[in-house]
This record gives sequence, structure tokens and C-alpha cells, in this order.
Amino acid sequence: MIKQLRRKFIWINMLLVSIVLFAVIGAFLFSNSQRLERESFAAMKQAVSLRHGEVPPQVEMGKKPPRQAPPDGSPQAEGGAASPDKRQAYYSIPVICVELDGQNQVQTVHGEENITVSDEALDKMVEMALADGGRSGRLAEYSARFLVEQTPNGTKIAFADTGGEQSQMMSLVLTSLAAGAGALLAFFLISLFLARWALRPVERAWAQQQQFVADASHELKTPLTVILANMGIVLSHPGDTVQQQEKWIENTQAEAMRMKQLVDDLLFLAKSDASGVPRLTGTFNLSDAVLGSVLPFESVAFEQGVRLNSDVAPGIDFTGSEGQIKQLAAILLDNACKYAGKGGSVTVRLWVEQEKIRLAVNNTGTPIAPEDQQHIFERFYRADKSRVRSRGGYGLGLAIAKQIVDAHGGKIAVESSETLGTTFLVSLPVRK
Repeated sequence: MIKQLRRKFIWINMLLVSIVLFAVIGAFLFSNSQRLERESFAAMKQAVSLRHGEVPPQVEMGKKPPRQAPPDGSPQAEGGAASPDKRQAYYSIPVICVELDGQNQVQTVHGEENITVSDEALDKMVEMALADGGRSGRLAEYSARFLVEQTPNGTKIAFADTGGEQSQMMSLVLTSLAAGAGALLAFFLISLFLARWALRPVERAWAQQQQFVADASHELKTPLTVILANMGIVLSHPGDTVQQQEKWIENTQAEAMRMKQLVDDLLFLAKSDASGVPRLTGTFNLSDAVLGSVLPFESVAFEQGVRLNSDVAPGIDFTGSEGQIKQLAAILLDNACKYAGKGGSVTVRLWVEQEKIRLAVNNTGTPIAPEDQQHIFERFYRADKSRVRSRGGYGLGLAIAKQIVDAHGGKIAVESSETLGTTFLVSLPVRK
């Protein structure tokens, strides 16, 4: 599934990039085509505006022409100088201009200094331009563009060669296509990198989900196997009384309770994954809530030979879910009592420090290995895998604790060493 998602990501990205890239290239080519056409018309207008025998304006090498156009908008400035744009167009585009007499016969021709054309071809071009009936147009047969102007002295027709224009456009098209192909290749390589980088959290979540399902199935299989075995024994002795089958019935009930607890934990985590940890928000006395969670574990600690100590600062209020905070404290206390060891101790502390509420649960016993500490809050992860059934855990308690802390905007961390024991430290924001 991840590979398909990666390929889909790449192709969608490439499709969008291609659309944008070709739109940009198309706009670039269109604008250049319009520019070349405007320059061509400017050159033809310049040619038409020259009187017979008049020499085109000269350009002095090394001197920049004036940047402003003539104030009256005429093609020539004072003293016969042309505007910069038209002067540049005149010299860059080959143009020839003919003057016609009353019978539409070619009377004079000027502009032959930068273009040559045979008399037959020129007569044919004039005939085609007049037959077109428009003021301007194209003569594809001669790779030319024409402009017809009616002057007091008669009709003038300017012809501009479009061969250079077509050559420029072809060069621009080839250059644009090469640049576009290179850009697409670069974007493809970038998309490969982005697909791997962007989908890395998805791959991690997918792997965790698969592991979660596998672990949940494994954990559910064990109590179900025990229940089925116990029920098989009971059914194999139909004549026995309930008292005679009490051992198997009690085992079945214990495994059913364990399975119920597992299902409840899985449901809690599933809901938190779907829409966050559901919680009823209210302001309550956190000190009393923690003390209320400590009291039930006094008997548990006594039975396990563990000393339970508490140092809870009074009067600390907190805004959040009181039930979930009690569940958090119970998870940490239960975990501490399990691993404190015979004759060990568990210490619960609650205080306010640097605008943060601190809840610390410390226990003696075997420390958590450094390689296990970074995974301790993962679902179904247990550092002590060999004795998990005897301790009654599924490896979900600390994962639930982290979900609760995250939902309340806090952080949870673990520190463990041979001398100081194991401490789970919860930091919650002070809400005013």
C-alpha cells in the first residue's frame, strides 16, 4: 500500500508541475510571438512613414538612444529622428516598402538596402496584399507580413520578412522544450525525495498499526485459549457440581476479566487515535485526586512487601479530566509497585515548579535499560518480557498514560539508573 501511495503521490505531483510548467512555457512563447509581431509592425510603420528618397535614421554606435517617444506620438521626432523602439525594429527586421500609382502599379520602391526581391515576386506580393482586402496580413508563400497604408500621395504597402521571426520562435520553442524536459526531470527527482520524506510518518504509522494488530491478536489469543481449555474441561465432566469445577470456573472468570481490561485499553487507544483522548474538562483539586489514587495502592504495596511513600503539596488545582488524571496516577503507581521488588519502595511526589505541575513516581528495583527507555511508551512494549504474564500486564498502561498526558498538553519522561531507581516524571501546564 505504501508503494502505491508513493507512486500516486509522485504522479499527482508531476501532473500538477507539468501543467504549471507547460502553462508558463506557453505564456512565454505566446508573449514572445506577440513581441516579434509588434516589432514587425513597428518596422513596417517606420518604412511607410519615410518619404521617397528619405534616409532611415542612423544609429550612433556606443550611444544610447533617448528613452522617451516623441510627444506627438508621430514616428519621427524633431529633426527626423525616429523613436527608439521603431528605430530598433527598423534595423532588426528586413522591410521593403512600395508606393503605388492610381492603377495600383508599383511606382517606387525603397528599403532595398536591407532586403532584395525580384520584380516578379514583388508584383505578386502586391497583388496578393491588395486581393486580401485587409489593412494587414500574412503572405505564407513568401514568409512575409504586409501593411497597407493610404496616404495623400497614394497607397503604400510595406512588406516585412518573417523568416527571422520564425527562426527565433523555433529556437525559443526548442530551448523551452529542452528546459522544460530538464525541469521535469529535476522535479521528478525532487518528487522521489519528497515522496519518501513526506510518507515516512505514514510508513511508520502503518508499521505501528500492523504491529498493533498483531500484538493485540496475540494478547487476545492467550486468554481465549485458556478460557476454551477451561470450558472444555468443565464440559468433559457434566456430572460434577459447580463446587467441584470451581477451579476451572474461577480461572475462566479471571481470564475473561483480563480480556475485558485489554479490550477496554484497546478501545481507549483506538478512540484517542481517531479523535484525541475524550475528556470532560473541569477544574478540580489535583492534590486530592493524586492522594485518592495513592490510597487504594497502600494495601497492594503491603501485600507485595513494598513501602509506599507520598509527598503531595496541598491545594494544587488543575483544569482537565479528573477521571483521566486519576487513571494516569493509577497506571504509574501500579507499574511502580510491580517493579519495585520485595522490600523496595515507591515514592509519589506532586509539586509546582517553574509554572509547571510536576508529578513524579519513583520505584526501586531493576532499572530500565537505556535501549528500552526510548520504547517504553510504545504499545505492547515491555522491557521484562519473560515475566509479563505473572505480573498481569499487556504493555498498554504506559502508552495510555502518554496519551492522557499529551491530551492535557503535558509531557512525560522516564529516568532510570541503578542508584536512583526508576522515575516517571509528568509535567503539566498550570492553567489559570
